[in-house]
Amino acid sequence: MACAFRRSIACQLSRVLDLPPENLIKSISAVPISRKEEVADFQLSVDSLLENNSDHSRPDTQVQAKRLAEKLKCDAVVSEISTGQGTVNFKINRELLTKTVLQQVIKDGSKYGLKSELFSGLPQKKIMVEFSSPNVAKKFHVGHLRSTIIGNFIANLKEALGHQVTRINYLGDWGMQFGLLGTGFQLFGYEEKLQSSPLQHLFERLGIHFDEYSGESFYREKSQEVLKLLDSKGLLQKTIQGTAIVDLSGNGDPSSICTVMRSDGTSLYATRDLAAAIDRMDKYNFDTMIYVTDKGQKKHFQQVFQMLQIMGYDWAERCQHVPFGVVQGMKTRRGEVTFLEDVLNEIQSRMLQNMASIKTTKELENPQETAEKVGLAALIIQDFKGLLLSDYQFSWDRVFQSRGDTGVFLQYTHARLYSLEETFGCGYLNEFNAACLQEPQSVSILQHLLRFDEVLYRSSQNLQPRHIASYLLTLSHLAGMAHKTLHIKDSPPEVAGARLHLFRAVRSVLANGMKLLGITPVCRM
Repeated sequence: MACAFRRSIACQLSRVLDLPPENLIKSISAVPISRKEEVADFQLSVDSLLENNSDHSRPDTQVQAKRLAEKLKCDAVVSEISTGQGTVNFKINRELLTKTVLQQVIKDGSKYGLKSELFSGLPQKKIMVEFSSPNVAKKFHVGHLRSTIIGNFIANLKEALGHQVTRINYLGDWGMQFGLLGTGFQLFGYEEKLQSSPLQHLFERLGIHFDEYSGESFYREKSQEVLKLLDSKGLLQKTIQGTAIVDLSGNGDPSSICTVMRSDGTSLYATRDLAAAIDRMDKYNFDTMIYVTDKGQKKHFQQVFQMLQIMGYDWAERCQHVPFGVVQGMKTRRGEVTFLEDVLNEIQSRMLQNMASIKTTKELENPQETAEKVGLAALIIQDFKGLLLSDYQFSWDRVFQSRGDTGVFLQYTHARLYSLEETFGCGYLNEFNAACLQEPQSVSILQHLLRFDEVLYRSSQNLQPRHIASYLLTLSHLAGMAHKTLHIKDSPPEVAGARLHLFRAVRSVLANGMKLLGITPVCRM
């Protein structure tokens, strides 16, 4: 796998540069594949090695790269060394590349890419993710859809990296009966009662679970304790109108004033969020708490985290807000969408219609369920293709294209590769001959599989799902091109077996990435 090759290159570089291999590993990256030309497998950015590098010295990186390349030698792992724009490029022995990557994908299974040295030394943490957070007394509003799928992705990724994740659904504005229902669920597991509430669609179709349900009513009493604490620290000020405020600037700047109590003495969102954060710290002693809400709440969370700091809670810096933009133009055939229920119904009916019109569609045991999984994949990929902070214009037509960069295309590729294994799998899955996979299409796929750990690493650093979504779409396109030329039927057994291994590896990585994004891969469609 990539990390074994990186380690080998780093060891050779360390002898020349007199630096520990560990310091070099993150400067060595797998080269993105190009449709126009053959590329090297790895490159070292000389820029990243030159510390305190000022702009006027940058042209020297070319010279530095050449000098460094001259000192390096090819070996059993590296078959070719060249230079690019400020980079030293490494080509791996082709048969070794093929054998190592495919064996690693099959051996690691769902952990492929996650065992990389890029993640070594990362401490395992207790992470809370608060997301979705609908108003349970009403139907699940479509405005909460982005929070739900983004929060689920972040929780999935953190869990996959071995962290202890607690998924929290903070339910808004609920009356007494819902408070009791939530408490009953927490204490006695009355799941059927919870499922009879309007949240049913969220849990069952979206396939999402939560570890804790809490809500505003849980923190009404604790909010009063927060107000007392603010008061005891001399931070609470009363206004003429009778409300209580905290001046975060200390000099009366109106933009830094946060209202924490109404004139009738009742608490507000900010107070309840402070109470919830303090309660969770007492209960879980978390390392990180992530709030996934729309960007309109950015100032609210800045003020909440700031208040925690001035109240003396140093752990406030462990709290993080992940903001996202607004989806515009989500309409069904009956007009503007308000509830998630309408979206899910629309997804299912449009997808069933699409599947019925495609000639290759197989007879399915449960077409409704398949339509829903494919439709949700389409929705999620449409959402995850750009930056989370961006607003985007929703388009049903774009969502459901079976070709191009869509979730439908991902599901179609997965189902087609699964079908290959089903048809030919029995005879070929023991050993394979790496020499049979040297065509450009095979090499491009192997090079792309090399990059999976880097893509996961980048997503884990900035919590953006677009890196994974883009990677999977490219992998699907590569698989589609290879499928046209690398035939299994009527090929010699040795060639057919090797190709089947390649396609099996693609399907495995495709499924891993889709599951991280919150998509359930389908095997037939």
